[in-house]
Amino acid sequence: MRAVIQRVTRASVTVDRTVVGEIGKGLVVLLGVARDDTEEHVRYLAEKIAALRIFADEEGKMNLSVKDIGGALLVISQFTLFGDVRRGLRRRGLRRRLPKSPSHSTICLLP
Repeated sequence: MRAVIQRVTRASVTVDRTVVGEIGKGLVVLLGVARDDTEEHVRYLAEKIAALRIFADEEGKMNLSVKDIGGALLVISQFTLFGDVRRGLRRRGLRRRLPKSPSHSTICLLP
């Protein structure tokens, strides 16, 4: 499981000119789920993301989590995080790493 996390003041996802997800202040999480990821992996990552102290407190120190500020998560499936481009110019290895069928891992990530 791999995640790229970004702090945002607001964010949205649009598909075919329709907003399908939208948040105010919080985190955008690009999430790649691999074939061998378990619910334990999902639980660990969800707890880790929720507890990351990456928001500023009243003194300007990065000391608050998304939970502390009452922020939101916008989780976006991003299978290309598992692409391997160390050799050549095309990503390799995605088929071996991705789940064979749609996974409920992303749903489990949300509290």
